[in-house]
Amino acid sequence: MDLAIGFAVAGLLSSGYELLTLRPPGFYLLNEERNRALAGLAFLLFAAPFIIVAITVRGGRARGRNFGFAAMAAFVAGFWSLMSGTIVVMGLQALGRLVA
Repeated sequence: MDLAIGFAVAGLLSSGYELLTLRPPGFYLLNEERNRALAGLAFLLFAAPFIIVAITVRGGRARGRNFGFAAMAAFVAGFWSLMSGTIVVMGLQALGRLVA
């Protein structure tokens, strides 16, 4: 359940960012000025699984990367999603919004 919630939150945040800014989110957010980079870091902690998968899909098509690279990116995105999903579930449980 945590894995699915992590991917859902990542997709929701990434889609919302793209809707508001009209450009896709990416790790370039860390190259901004200090305050914006800190806000970008907080955003990327939860949106990174979606960004990793999106970059892998775009880059795989354009550069013809092999299956091993895509599998490793999927593993990293899945593990990251599991960890961020666990944090979201724990936060919802602490607020009394989720009973597990």
